[in-house]
Amino acid sequence: MFLTKRLVVKLPCGFPALISASILYSFSAVTPKDAAHHASSLINQPNWKTNQTFKSLVSHMNPSVAAQVVLLQNDNVSLALQFFRWVCQHSTYCYPITGRIHLLNLLISSHSFQIAHKAIIELIKNCSKCENDLLKLMEALDEMRKTGFRLNYPCYSILLVSLAKLNMGVLASSVYKRMVAEGFVLGAIDYRTIINALSKIGFVCQAEMFISKALKLGFELGTHVSTSLVLGYCRQNDLQEAFRVLDVMSKPDGCGANSVTYSILIHGLCEVGRVEEAFSLKEGMKEKGCQPSTRTYTVLVKALCDHGLIGKAFDLVGEMSGKGCKPNVYTYTVLIDGLCREGKIEEANGMFRQMLKEDVYPGIVTYNALINGYCKEGKIVSAFELLSLMEKRNCKPNIRTYNELIEGLCKINKPYKAMLLLGKIVDNGLLPNSITYNILIDGFCKEGHFYMASKIFELMNSLGVNPDGYSYTAIIDGLCKQGSLKLANGLWGKMIKKGINPDEVTFTALMDGFCKIGNTGDASKLFKMMIVNGCLKTCHAFNVFLHVLSKECKLIEEYAFFGKILKHGLVPSVVTYTILVGALLQAGKVEQSLSMLKLMKQVGCPPNVYTYTVVVNGLCQIGRVDDAERILHLMSDLGVPPNHVTYTILVKAHVNAGRLNHALDITSFMVKNGYEPNCHIYSALLAGFVSSNKATKAGSSSFISPLDFGSPPAAENCDECVSRNVLKEMDLDHVLKLQAEIEKFSGSVLDFYNFLVVGLCKVGRIAVAEHLTKDILKDGLYPDKACFSVIDWHSKNSNCNECLEVLDLILSHGFLPSFASYCSVIHCMRNKGKIKEAQRLFSDLMKDNSIGEAKAVLPHIEFLVNCDEPEKCIELLKLIEQMANRERPVI
Repeated sequence: MFLTKRLVVKLPCGFPALISASILYSFSAVTPKDAAHHASSLINQPNWKTNQTFKSLVSHMNPSVAAQVVLLQNDNVSLALQFFRWVCQHSTYCYPITGRIHLLNLLISSHSFQIAHKAIIELIKNCSKCENDLLKLMEALDEMRKTGFRLNYPCYSILLVSLAKLNMGVLASSVYKRMVAEGFVLGAIDYRTIINALSKIGFVCQAEMFISKALKLGFELGTHVSTSLVLGYCRQNDLQEAFRVLDVMSKPDGCGANSVTYSILIHGLCEVGRVEEAFSLKEGMKEKGCQPSTRTYTVLVKALCDHGLIGKAFDLVGEMSGKGCKPNVYTYTVLIDGLCREGKIEEANGMFRQMLKEDVYPGIVTYNALINGYCKEGKIVSAFELLSLMEKRNCKPNIRTYNELIEGLCKINKPYKAMLLLGKIVDNGLLPNSITYNILIDGFCKEGHFYMASKIFELMNSLGVNPDGYSYTAIIDGLCKQGSLKLANGLWGKMIKKGINPDEVTFTALMDGFCKIGNTGDASKLFKMMIVNGCLKTCHAFNVFLHVLSKECKLIEEYAFFGKILKHGLVPSVVTYTILVGALLQAGKVEQSLSMLKLMKQVGCPPNVYTYTVVVNGLCQIGRVDDAERILHLMSDLGVPPNHVTYTILVKAHVNAGRLNHALDITSFMVKNGYEPNCHIYSALLAGFVSSNKATKAGSSSFISPLDFGSPPAAENCDECVSRNVLKEMDLDHVLKLQAEIEKFSGSVLDFYNFLVVGLCKVGRIAVAEHLTKDILKDGLYPDKACFSVIDWHSKNSNCNECLEVLDLILSHGFLPSFASYCSVIHCMRNKGKIKEAQRLFSDLMKDNSIGEAKAVLPHIEFLVNCDEPEKCIELLKLIEQMANRERPVI
């Protein structure tokens, strides 16, 4: 037996069983026998494949009728096979592998073995790109054996080739045993195929056994077999043995190495990071009279891209072209992927277009790399445009394509949209995998939608997709951050019962959750369990406790914990030391904290920007702002440049101390060092101008509105940092004064206006927000966030005309509105029943995004623009669960 698992052939859930009533009626008018004879007469006519009557007849022909048509061609096996291919590709019944297997079963049950053997060869070739399809076919062939049917030699030989292509060496070995048991005499090509299949998966010892058998039978050990052996050793990372085989091949009486041999060795060197040796080997092969091939160059191009040396990769491609090696689809894909990883999405798109211009057609891996690049940059429209291009070019998206899109939607905070993509996955006959569900769980947890995350988690269990450690950890971490420790702890228990061992991340997430609610007792129990289970690999867990102790100002206990880190043989991280530095500053022990910085350097764990930022923050808290400023200037000299957080703390400290000019000097210094002010800094400076103005009016310089700088801001999120009171109190005079200062030190006026308008919209000062937006657009700048905020405010207040006015204003100044702005206006139009205006905006949106194939992309744009539909997501989950649990008819 190839496999022991029994094949269950079921219709996919998107199976087109619901045919239109007219088609059903037309088929009911004739018997299956009449339909078979009609089709048979048509295929015996010239150009039958283009016959419209034939196409219409075959499009909904079920396997039983198709089998009769094939059997009617017994006298013409070639024609029977042609029809078999045609019906498999064009009938809605027989397109999936399950339908083809059923058709094959019908042929065998009719004892039409000659046609069946030809059809099996055809099916094996078709399955050579999909492991699951080939496994299903092999299971079916096992079932057919029970009826007395046997494969012939050509079937077995082609099966070996397909197994080798899919790296299924163990099954290839099983097929060999079956062939021997059935009395087949294998040829040299079969032995070469089996040796190659085993070598591909690193089974070198087994491959050598087959080499011995082949030599005993008198077959020669040619370049192909020796190269397979080199591949096997490379797969085992045993490069010494791989080079030994090369030496044997290169001897005067050896079989000789070719470009494939060298390419495999070069790839092996690159895999273990020996890139320089790989380049040396490329030069060495030239000396041996063997020229590098496109494959050789592509391997090296990928190695350079993997090391972030994209410029050198392009230089190598130039050399490659100069040597007459034309880049192929794999070369272009490697370059596109490398550019996307570097965030150079436009360059990657340019490479994609060049690829098409050179008549090199992208494969699914190419599309996936570019889609992933667009999704990482948040350019979802472009990603979905690529999806439509794939579909147009008959490049069927795989589950990875959809996983990239789902992750992209989750990254732009659209998990419900991502959830609805599951419906499209199922419609395309694909099955979501654990990665799909994990992305969705993580996406919903990050947005705080734990109900949906839990529902997806439950669905995984219903579908037989076992949740893994990542699934459990994502939900446990999310629940802990929400403070739902009881639920998190319950899930932890289920995880252990399932036999899934928690790792360090899971332990730390739950411990952190307990610590945050003050339950250090249960956190300590987990910590002990963590040690017993051998999960204590780093000091992250210790850092969780240190952080709690530092908040409680328990310095002695912190030192004790630090000792425990050393006792367990762990190396304290920069985070560990930083927590201690912060605790010393909090306890007023400034000199000791500075001594800790020296200790960090001595033990080889130098302070990083966050350590120094904690020092700056601590000094500011105790009023030593000048000392904090000295630390900031010292950081650059030490090769640790300050970041936004460091600058923000000091700017806010100066403003709090009534030293607005000093705060502006720090901001100027920041800009000179390549950092643009963020929302925190703009908010602080604006507060300084408002307070300064109040103090002047009151005739006193002592009145300053305090700002909270107690802890470094964790994120530069405008929603969290805008001071509502300041934005309510400030006037245009304050804005102009701050703008003048920003222009003095060459800061970004555009960023300032984006901050300002977003904040004004939040506090309801829409008139001022609109006035400022119009002013900045007149100056030739496009404040995209500001424009969206104004549009979104009007959209939420159902002011459709005002929305359109802002949109037209953006366009009139030569700028393109953002996708989010279009979505907001379209939602407003639809809610007010202005469908025609919404459709016009759809057209404008696609036009502005340079989308040529509007019809192909329209469904995707419609999907993206539509409002989130949580109810529809719940319905979809239920539907998928029902389809998974429901027995579907066997065809």
